[in-house]
Amino acid sequence: MRHLALISGADPTRQLDALFINAPLRDYGLRPRTNDYTLPVLGMAYIATYAQNAGFNVGVLDAEAHGLGIKETAEIVNGLTPRWAAMNLLAPTYAMSARIAENLAPDIALMVGGHHAKAMPDRILNDPRMKNLRALVLGEGELRVAALLEDEQRRRELPGVIWRDPILGTRATGIADAKTSALMLGPDINTLPYVNRAFLPQDPYQAAPTATDQRIAQARGRDWLAAAARDGHMEANIVGSRGCPYNCTFCGAAWSANQDVKIRVRSPQDIIGELDQLHDEYGVTCFRFVDDLFLGVRDVIHEHMKAFAASRIGDRYVWDATGRINVLDRLSNRDLDVLVHNGLREVALGIESGSDAILKAMDKRINADMTERIARRLLSRGIGVKGYFILGFPGETRADLDATVRHIRNLWDIADHSTGDIRASVFEFRPYPGTPVWTTLTDAGHDPDKLLAYGDVDLTGDGADESMRQRDEFNFSVGIQFGEVPLEDIRSTLGMLTREQYERNQPTTEAAA
Repeated sequence: MRHLALISGADPTRQLDALFINAPLRDYGLRPRTNDYTLPVLGMAYIATYAQNAGFNVGVLDAEAHGLGIKETAEIVNGLTPRWAAMNLLAPTYAMSARIAENLAPDIALMVGGHHAKAMPDRILNDPRMKNLRALVLGEGELRVAALLEDEQRRRELPGVIWRDPILGTRATGIADAKTSALMLGPDINTLPYVNRAFLPQDPYQAAPTATDQRIAQARGRDWLAAAARDGHMEANIVGSRGCPYNCTFCGAAWSANQDVKIRVRSPQDIIGELDQLHDEYGVTCFRFVDDLFLGVRDVIHEHMKAFAASRIGDRYVWDATGRINVLDRLSNRDLDVLVHNGLREVALGIESGSDAILKAMDKRINADMTERIARRLLSRGIGVKGYFILGFPGETRADLDATVRHIRNLWDIADHSTGDIRASVFEFRPYPGTPVWTTLTDAGHDPDKLLAYGDVDLTGDGADESMRQRDEFNFSVGIQFGEVPLEDIRSTLGMLTREQYERNQPTTEAAA
């Protein structure tokens, strides 16, 4: 019964056609998970929803959300005996996925996808732990996964599906005509069904009230906002687009690593329909756009904000989104005011560094002055900023690292004199296969096996350090010093900044009252 309780979205009275497995970020059988929340597996839920609508009985086992160990995860899958097990392979968790796959019963067929599968298909096909692997799906999987569930032999006509012939030991790839390939590899995202939230154990979720919510409630003066500032929002994550036109050298979404992906943005009507559905069914009043770059093209921003205004989105909801600094910097003050009017609460920005030399090496097409300028304009309007930063990027000097620390503190100072707030989220650099910087590193002589040796770094002191506890899922390293600054100094700087941000997050006596 415990096993069934951990499966999301499946019909327990029917045989499982497929169980989609989100591997844990580390083996929680060895050290318990300390963070309370992990981002939902929306991509996996999209595929599961499409398969369910096609008539198949599918479920999701989110081992990360449930804090499961490797042994328990494999036991659950084997106990449920699905026809197929399916995994989304990511470089930092590939070892976890492979260990689960190694322990699957021989009669359970395995299909895999995800960024790591796309970047290193032959390495995965040749991994002896993947002995059950019958289909490796490159790219967006909704249509092709449903076709595989209908009939495994259809893989021969499915583009971007790879397998290894068990007798000949050769690599085989599905072949389709050009028209079929275009449809299978890049489905019309406006025709895909809305994600069935039954597949997501932690989404929607009740979020605690924040100081940002209190400021927004005071500034925008709506009764429902005041209630949310007091009690917290019901929040949900949502995807508004697929693909990214930029080529940041460290990013798995870089266009050079995804040239098969056609960049598509959902129509504003399709997005608004999902917002309203989530509100009607779950009472959601806050949405987080977690796609690569929702606020990333000026004309698209104008189109969506016109539709949001017509539907009075800002009168009913607040929302957070990913944004591109150079695009937002080119928006007029009126454009930013429109975003506020339409409910924008916080924008997540890939700031990455305070060093212009490192930003150039990353191909960010921004500089520190630009970031501080747009932060000031956003924060002055009460729009919060969540900034992501990378420490230890290849070639980073001590001066570059110091510039990043100064940059973060400059941004905090801007926030202290504004109505909006900024949150700094700091990470240690880690390379991902398929990205431009991966090619740079391997061309320079780095051993791919060592670059893939991801290990979790316990910055929490076994959970004792509260300021690090919510970072537990993000602390990964390959243990290589890529710049001038030793790793121990990188990690101490990361810890210092994270603790300072944690202290800034704590409510003041005045706010608490």
